[in-house]
Amino acid sequence: MLIKTLPVGMLETNCYILTDEVTAKCAIIDPGAESNTILDYIESNKLTPAAIFITHGHFDHFMALEELVKEIDVPVYIHENDFDRKGQGGRHQLSTDSKLNFYKEADEIEVGNLTVKVLETPGHSPGSVTLMCEDALFTGDTLFSGDCGRTDLPGGSREIILQSLKRLAELNGNFEVYPGHDESTTLENERKFNRDILEAIK
Repeated sequence: MLIKTLPVGMLETNCYILTDEVTAKCAIIDPGAESNTILDYIESNKLTPAAIFITHGHFDHFMALEELVKEIDVPVYIHENDFDRKGQGGRHQLSTDSKLNFYKEADEIEVGNLTVKVLETPGHSPGSVTLMCEDALFTGDTLFSGDCGRTDLPGGSREIILQSLKRLAELNGNFEVYPGHDESTTLENERKFNRDILEAIK
């Protein structure tokens, strides 16, 4: 398993390219901007895209989506609670032309020989998910290094995000944590030092 981090856009959203090194199939996680940067990496490394995963429906995590699906024919996954068909309710609208699929708790999606499992972790948004693959967690804006996602946007909830953080903290074993912004961390480090997780598990 190979994970490439591409900070993209004005908000430096972490777009991740998750690759099965055996088959060279890859998944694009949170294509927040700069479709050319994403495609250049895929093409220069001779990868075959298998899916696009969106951890939640805030614009900075999918702004490159429309350009990408013009170039690559792959399914796009988002939780239904973060998909707004009418552009209302404070969520950001995604085009239905994007081969959208709705994933939910415990869904498993194959990327070559890799299996990506969906964990529902709402609170930053109603449809926020964490994606688990082997020893990696792609947490979107639910969990950051030393912090968690804001909850003052429409659909956010401090109470609910604390429940999600508690759930992540209680996962068995240690994981590499790949958040939607800033640097990666480990789950064990966050269990020890993240003030929001410490509040969630007290």
